[in-house]
Amino acid sequence: MTRRDLLFLTLLAGGLFVLGANLLPQRRKVAAALPPDSVYVDPAFRTTLAQLNATVRAGWTAEDLTPAPAAPDLLVARRLSLALVGSVPSLEEVRQFEALPPGEQLPWWLDKLLADRRFADYWAERFARMTVGTEDGPFVLFRRRRYVAWLSDELHKNRPYDELVRDIIATNGLWTDRPATNFVSVTARNEMNNLPDPVRLAGRVTRAFLGLRIDCAQCHDHPFAAWKQTDFEGFSAYFGQTQIGLGGVNDGPANNPEEYRVEDKETHEMVVVPPGVPYAPDALPAGGSRRQQLAAWVTSPRNPYFSRAIVNRVWALLTGRPLIAPVDNVETDGPPPAVLQLLADDFTAHGHDLRRLVRLIAASDAFARDSRAAHELTDAHDRAHAAFPVTRLRPEQVSGSVMQSAALTTNDAQAHIFLRLIRYTQQTQFLERYSDRVDDEFDNAGGTIPQRLLLMNGDVVRERIKPTALNASLRVAQLAPTDAAAVEAAFLMTLTRRPTPAEAVHFTDLVTKTDASRSERFEDVWWSLINATEFSWNH
Repeated sequence: MTRRDLLFLTLLAGGLFVLGANLLPQRRKVAAALPPDSVYVDPAFRTTLAQLNATVRAGWTAEDLTPAPAAPDLLVARRLSLALVGSVPSLEEVRQFEALPPGEQLPWWLDKLLADRRFADYWAERFARMTVGTEDGPFVLFRRRRYVAWLSDELHKNRPYDELVRDIIATNGLWTDRPATNFVSVTARNEMNNLPDPVRLAGRVTRAFLGLRIDCAQCHDHPFAAWKQTDFEGFSAYFGQTQIGLGGVNDGPANNPEEYRVEDKETHEMVVVPPGVPYAPDALPAGGSRRQQLAAWVTSPRNPYFSRAIVNRVWALLTGRPLIAPVDNVETDGPPPAVLQLLADDFTAHGHDLRRLVRLIAASDAFARDSRAAHELTDAHDRAHAAFPVTRLRPEQVSGSVMQSAALTTNDAQAHIFLRLIRYTQQTQFLERYSDRVDDEFDNAGGTIPQRLLLMNGDVVRERIKPTALNASLRVAQLAPTDAAAVEAAFLMTLTRRPTPAEAVHFTDLVTKTDASRSERFEDVWWSLINATEFSWNH
C-alpha cells in the first residue's frame, strides 16, 4: 500500500467518523433537580392549586363518586408529551425522567417540555388552526408558514396571551413583514378587490378569542341565546374600514369613509352599520383605530369571556376534551363551571401567562387521575374530572409518535439537520394521507379504515420500522444485552410503559423462537406495538 493510499484511507475514516458523530448527537446532560425558586413553591401558585384541587374534589363529593386512582408518573409524562409537543417521549427522555426522585420527576418534565422549541412549534400550529383555520388562503396575500413561525416565536418567549391577541386583531403591515396580519389577509376576497371579509373576521374573533358563537346571529336573531342580528353586525363593523393595499393590511386614513353596510330588510337599501359590542361597552377604549378598540375590548379584564375561552381551550389541549363543549362556545345558561372560572380568574390576575395556566392544570388532581379503576367509571366520573378522559390522538400526534418511537434519541432541535429533514418530509407525507377526521379537533370520533390501513401498511411506517442504521428496531436489536431488555425498550419507546409480565413473555418468546434474523424480529415487534390500539389513544 502506497503512502498516498494510506493517506486517502485515513482521510476517509476521519470523514466517516465526523459524519457519524454528527448523525448521532452527543448524549444529553443528566436531568437536573428543580431549582429552589421554582414556580411550584410560589405561595400564590400553591394557593390557586389548592383551591383548584378543593373545587375538583368537592365535585366528586357532590356526585358521590369514588375517583379513579392516581395514574403512574410515566403515564402522566406521556400525556404531557403528547399534549405539549405532539409525540411520545423518547427513550432518552424516559431515562432522564426516571433518573430523578419521584417527587421531582413530573415538575421537571413539564418545565423541560415548556422550554422546548417543540412545544412552541406544536402549539403554534394548534393556535393557527384556531385563528386562521387549515385553509391555504388567497394566493400571494396569505403566508400561513410565516404566521405559524411568528406564533411559535411568541409562544417560545412566553409572551402574555392578551398581547398576542391584540397583535393578531389589530396589527397593520405586510403579511410577510408583520406576520400577525395574516389573520386578516386570509379572508381577502378576490371578487371584492381583495378587501378582507368583516363577517368572517368577526366570526373568528368571537369564536377563537371569546368562545362565543355570535356569528350564529349573522342572518337572524340567535334562536337559543340572547345575541341579536344587530349585535353581530355591529361587531363586524369594526372591520369595515380595514383594507389591503400595497403597504399591506391597514385601516386607511383617520377620516376613512369606508363603512360596513348591510341590506335593510324593508327598504332593500344598503345602510351603514355603526360599530358596537354586544356587552360590556364600558370596556371599550376611547381612542385608536376601530380594530385597536376591538382588540382592547376583547382582551380587557372586564370582558369575562376572554379568559374563559382560552382556559377552556388549554384544558382541551392538555386532556383532549374541553370543560365546555364545543370548545368555541363557552356560553352557559347559568354560571360557568367552578373549575373554569377559578382558572380564568387566576389567568387574568397573573398577566395572562399561558405557561402558568398549563402548570396549574397539569399539577391538578384532575390531571393526575388514571383512566381506569377497579370500580365502574361512568359519565359522571368524566363530567366531574374523577377519571382522566380517554380520547383518540390527533393526526399530528400519531405522526409525531411514529417518528419518535422509531428513534433512540430525541427528535428535537438538537438532532442533526439531516435527520430532522428526513423526519419532517416523512411526517408531512404521513399527515397528508392520515388527514383530519372531523372539523372539530376535540370531537372524539372514531378512526377511519384508511387511517388504520396507513398504520398497518403505509410507506412511512415501513420506512421507520425497517432495520436500518437510522431506525431504533435495528439499534435496539444490536445494543440490547438480552431479548427481554430489547422488548422492554420497545415498549418504553412506543407506549411509554413497561410490558406486563404476560406481554413480556409473549414478545420475548416471539423474538426468540422465530427463524428470522434478530433485526427482522424486532421490526415485527415495532409494527405490532405501533398498530396496538393503545398507541393511537392518550391512554
